[in-house]
Amino acid sequence: MVKSNRQMMQGALVLSLAAFIAKILSAVYRVPFQNMVGNTGFYVYQQVYPIYGIGMTFALSGFPVFVSALIAQYRSDYELLPLLKRLFWILSGLGLGVFLILYTQSELIASWMGDALLSSVIQSVSWMFLMMPFLVIARGYFQGTNRMVPTAVSQVMEQVVRVSVILLAASFYGSLTNDLYEVGTWAMSSAVVAAVMATFVLLYYKKSDSFENWNGSRVIEPHKIQWGVLLKRLVIEGGTLCLLSSILVLFQLIDSFTLFKGLVEQGMSQEVAKDLKGIFDRGQPLVQLGMVVGVGFSSSYLPLLSRSYTKQHLEEFEQLKYSLLKMTMVFSVVATVGLLVILPRVNHMLFGDIQGNDVLSIYIISIILASMMMAYHGILQSTGKYSITLIALLIGLIAKGIGNLWFIPQFQTLGASIATILGLFVMLGMIWILSGGKSSSNHQKSTMIKLGIVSIGMAIVVGGLNILFERYFPAGDSRTKDTLLALLLVSVGIIVFIIGAIRIKLFTIREWLMIPKGKSLLRFTRKWKKRGEKDEIR
Repeated sequence: MVKSNRQMMQGALVLSLAAFIAKILSAVYRVPFQNMVGNTGFYVYQQVYPIYGIGMTFALSGFPVFVSALIAQYRSDYELLPLLKRLFWILSGLGLGVFLILYTQSELIASWMGDALLSSVIQSVSWMFLMMPFLVIARGYFQGTNRMVPTAVSQVMEQVVRVSVILLAASFYGSLTNDLYEVGTWAMSSAVVAAVMATFVLLYYKKSDSFENWNGSRVIEPHKIQWGVLLKRLVIEGGTLCLLSSILVLFQLIDSFTLFKGLVEQGMSQEVAKDLKGIFDRGQPLVQLGMVVGVGFSSSYLPLLSRSYTKQHLEEFEQLKYSLLKMTMVFSVVATVGLLVILPRVNHMLFGDIQGNDVLSIYIISIILASMMMAYHGILQSTGKYSITLIALLIGLIAKGIGNLWFIPQFQTLGASIATILGLFVMLGMIWILSGGKSSSNHQKSTMIKLGIVSIGMAIVVGGLNILFERYFPAGDSRTKDTLLALLLVSVGIIVFIIGAIRIKLFTIREWLMIPKGKSLLRFTRKWKKRGEKDEIR
């Protein structure tokens, strides 16, 4: 039993690490891609990206989790094989159905987005859904038997291949073609190429495997595996998991169908609208990068939360829950404040100009809301309370959709940013209310005060230096200078935050140890304090 729990913990950590690496790759590649194809090329890619994002969720974190939960109930090949076969055929039907809808109705979907030229890009991404059954069954099988390495390796390899194909496609712009929609079509073909690679990786692990590694909890006879029941559970349970794993992608999907179309309907030319949508889409990699640390904490805490809740160690669970929310809040607030202070330089450093600073400054506030939402989702997931997040998600999506329809005609892309913040705020508020939100304790209030002091202090120091640099090196004047100054200011901000956090005891020792290199920082702090005490004695 102890060995099994240890394997489960190690497996969860391996999956968390793989998800962390994939998240970084997913955020970083967009910068060189935008630099190669410009705002309009970025618009073409980002308009269709949410469809890929949903497909990725189906094949990675939605249906495989559902399949693994089913598989864990079986103990032998005799019981398992009928289940896997039926699941495979149901998923094949689902994948084929989605493919046919996207491929044959691509012109209709493109017209709903307001740009008929997106049809070929939509068709390109549709092929990935044909690979979904293989990936879902293989990943679900390995996860259901507590072997997470195959899923983790396939996930990282899938992202590496996809990013490579996307950047290769972008490099062809200007040499092999000047058609940005053709480049977008090639870039989206990366989805099926990466899915094929992931399938080969999983087949490699399956070669030396057998169905004998079972650790089920109960036996269900094959004749009781009814098609209708299985389909119903897949749609309800698996569909819920897919929706919950697609939170931010669904917000982007709403923008794909309403933002560009809304701008054009207000009398804006298509070329200008594409350019503005491309600038607006810069916010997504900025938010993803800002969320990396917070999401990393959510992933690392999830197995600990699940274990303490399963064993009914409720006091430990509450401590972990509070610690996760605290760490997520701290790092998301610090990341947001830091980005806001130096946004023009970061914008120029990453994307080559300082367009859209007002739009992006609103959009990146979603770092805080989305990070906290993911932390709450992780806590609820560890207790099996999916319905709360699902209800909050649906209400948040409605708020985002209504917000877009209301604000875009008045404020253009700034309105879409405001609607995103509104939707996320409503969703976070609903999660807090439905999960029995309590008023802040004195300890929580103390943490918020300390966080406010550190954040304001960091903003004053970094902002003051930025104002000083602005007199001699205005933002937007030189990309090289803005890059060097942005990196310098980020370094100063990190140092100020660490010193401030140590001085006012923002984190407990246990929390410091959860931070990468936190142990080294504690050692350095103790040496520093001892030297200070010696100097006072002298």
